[in-house]
Formats: sequence, C-alpha cells, structure tokens
Amino acid sequence: MHIVKDDQVDFQKYLEAPAEAAQLRPASDWCQSVVDRFYDDRVQQQTRLPWSKTHGNVRLRPGEVTIWAGINGHGKSLILNHIMLSVMDQGDRVCIASMEMKPEATLFRMTRQATAQNEPSIPYIKQFHRWTDGKLWIYDHHGTIKRDRVMSVLRYASDELKIRHFVIDSLMKCGINTDDYNSQKAFIDQLCAHAKDTGTHVHLVAHARKGQSETQAIDKFDVKGASEITDQVDNVFTIWRNKNKEMEMQRGGETRLEKEPDCVLTCSKQRHGEWEGKIPLWFNQKSMQYSEEPTNRAAPVLLFRPE
Repeated sequence: MHIVKDDQVDFQKYLEAPAEAAQLRPASDWCQSVVDRFYDDRVQQQTRLPWSKTHGNVRLRPGEVTIWAGINGHGKSLILNHIMLSVMDQGDRVCIASMEMKPEATLFRMTRQATAQNEPSIPYIKQFHRWTDGKLWIYDHHGTIKRDRVMSVLRYASDELKIRHFVIDSLMKCGINTDDYNSQKAFIDQLCAHAKDTGTHVHLVAHARKGQSETQAIDKFDVKGASEITDQVDNVFTIWRNKNKEMEMQRGGETRLEKEPDCVLTCSKQRHGEWEGKIPLWFNQKSMQYSEEPTNRAAPVLLFRPE
C-alpha cells in the first residue's frame, strides 16, 4: 500500500489534458475487438464484482465511468471498498481518493473486510498491508479539492502508476457547487474522456437527493445534481440499506422481514452490457463484508491467506 501526497509529486504538469487527435478509421479496424467480445473469455470475465451470481450479468470494463449512488449512511463507500478488494484480487491496480474519509479509516475497514475478522491479529494486519503493495494506492487528501487537481491526480495515477481502477469519493468533495450543473457536466465530460483515452475505469461516488424517507429505495433519477451525471457515464449503481428490517430487528423477536436482504445493489444502467436489475446482499457486521446469500459466511479475499 502506498500513500500519494501533494508535496511528493508535481501535479502541475498533469493539469492539462492531452492534445486531442481526431481519428477517422474504417469499421473493419475493430473486427478483432468485436470477435473478442463474443469469444475471448478474458474479455468476457474481466473485471467482475465479488459475488458469483453477478458474474454473467455485470463487468467493470476498461475505459468506463461508473456512478455509485446512495442515501447518506447507506454504505456507498463500504461496499465499494469490498468491490475494490475483489478487483485487486483479480490482478488490477487500484487507487482510492477518498476526500470524505482519512486513509487510516478506509484501511481499517478494508482490513476487516480482507481478513474477514472483527479484530485481526497484528501479524495478520501487517500481512494484509504487504499484500496491498503493488495493488493499492491511497491519495492522501481529506476535505474539498478542486476538480482540476482531481484530474491531475487521476492522470498521474494512470500514466505513472498504471492504475486501472480509480475511486473518487465523492463528487460532493470535488469543489463544485451542488447547483452548478454546467461544471458538474464538464467534470463528468473530463472523467469520461480520460477513461476512454487511458483504459482506466473511474468509479465516482455520488449522493442521492433527500426523499420523503430513507426506507424507500432509490433509482438513478434520484442522484443529486445535473441529469448529465447519469446520462454521460457508462454505468450507474445505487445502494439501498434495508432500514425497515434493521428497525424491526432492533426491536427484537421474530420479524416478517428476517429473510429480506440487508442491502440491495441495483444496476440501473449498463451501457455496454445487456443486464440491469437488483442484487440482494446480506451484511456481516463483524467483517463488514457483503454476502450474496443469507447463509454465506464471511471469508478472506481469495488470494490473501495469513501466514
């Protein structure tokens, strides 16, 4: 695991986007790429979500931008941390720029998820962080940041560190006013262009508008900000926490909602996929992992084993 600090890198040279070079090419140039999408297992499988029931339906493709949206406190960052552990386990490099949470807090939660333990031993914690070397980078900045600086960090991560999955948590911390729709649109334009130019998959956390109640599930139309946020990106996922079930469970005794999922991850848009729908998940409090079935036990990430 590496920390990227403002005073260690000259981000100034990454402020400017690369020169545009319009190219007109015959359609046949893409023939092999189309063949690969039909028949190449490497293209079909990479990169997947952690849950096997999603493998035939959802992939995190190179060169795309994904929105992860939800109501405040419904687990957007937590579930995305779980997903990034799976991404690293599949061999991709990840950088997390969380302006809402300090690095040690992010890594505390990821350590619990990776080890599947509430209180892993000190050797286990150290081994996990050794496992992250060459896989995970953290941008060390807490608080609001200008969008130009976000883009410079993103370009540096793609160009110099060969990052393939970059998490921005969240849009609200990128120095754009909530009612400045033109700037929001321009920022999404920049993210989409960068993703396509470099093959990096950009994950952007977004908040949901306040509704009548957080017990009601949301969809892509509830994402706070300009409509172009969801129009321009390739994928939109919404995260909803089953508050009704939680309240009944807290009251104790039998509950009619006991068999319902603790969380629903909904794929509301997948431009280059053929599936949209709901993914029910169950939350393990001790490990902070999300399981695809209520009977599933938390387990360490596949390639990570304690010594």
